[in-house]
Amino acid sequence: MQRLWKSPHVTGWLLASPLTLILLVFLVLPIVMITIVSFWQATEYAIIPAFSLENYEFLFGSPVTYAVFLNTAKYAVITWAVTLVLGFAIAYFLAFHIRSQTWQTVLFLLCTVPFWTSNIIRMISWIPFLGRNGIANSALMDWGLIDAPLEWLLFSDFAVILAFVHLYTLFMVVPIFNTMMRIDRSLLEAANDAGASGFQTLVNVILPLTKPGIMIGSIFVLTLVMGDFITVRFMSGSQSANVGRLISNDIALLQYPSAAATAVVLLATVLLIIGVLMRLVDIRKEL
Repeated sequence: MQRLWKSPHVTGWLLASPLTLILLVFLVLPIVMITIVSFWQATEYAIIPAFSLENYEFLFGSPVTYAVFLNTAKYAVITWAVTLVLGFAIAYFLAFHIRSQTWQTVLFLLCTVPFWTSNIIRMISWIPFLGRNGIANSALMDWGLIDAPLEWLLFSDFAVILAFVHLYTLFMVVPIFNTMMRIDRSLLEAANDAGASGFQTLVNVILPLTKPGIMIGSIFVLTLVMGDFITVRFMSGSQSANVGRLISNDIALLQYPSAAATAVVLLATVLLIIGVLMRLVDIRKEL
């Protein structure tokens, strides 16, 4: 018996059991409960714990659902593309153009300054800047570039995506920068000695070795954008919607089964995206 307790296999399970219990209670159990509730029925006054597919039938039978999911995908893809370009450029500059580790740390911490305040404050700060009489329109009119204020700067898809990029670019910078710092600099020297140009080194050496970081950042950005709802509400002036807002509206109307069904579909979509990304690149070596 004593030999069994000292077995590495048993010891490993004992060490993992506290974290496993936490994950079961705070992650798996809530998802199971949401899934169960998604099959319940609801009226204006009560929730009926009886199995029914009406929530999913209504969800997949409504053209609004497909329009909202398409809008969510649009926000996610555009935000992902912009944050990828910005995140890669910032990480590349910090990793390969800043030689001093002290300055790398200082500049990296500078990128985190916006996170010292809440998301809502950072989001709302764009409203006086983008408004009809805001700083952006005033500056453009003073420079003679426009004759009248631009209406699409605020309460539009442009404002929503701008806020998303502002909020989530750091989630792309961090994993890419972490991956770039692990690249053996002798590989870059070998490519240079072989006559490769800077662009060829970037495409054939740096980019392939950075793929795991890009995929991790992509998972962060895509999942965060697809689950966000408050940004779409504020920055679109409630003129646009995504899946998160659909769930929020159902909850406000006390339609919990309908909200749960939408959440389950959203979760399945996000898991599918993550599964595809993990099939493209093995990111386990970065975790």
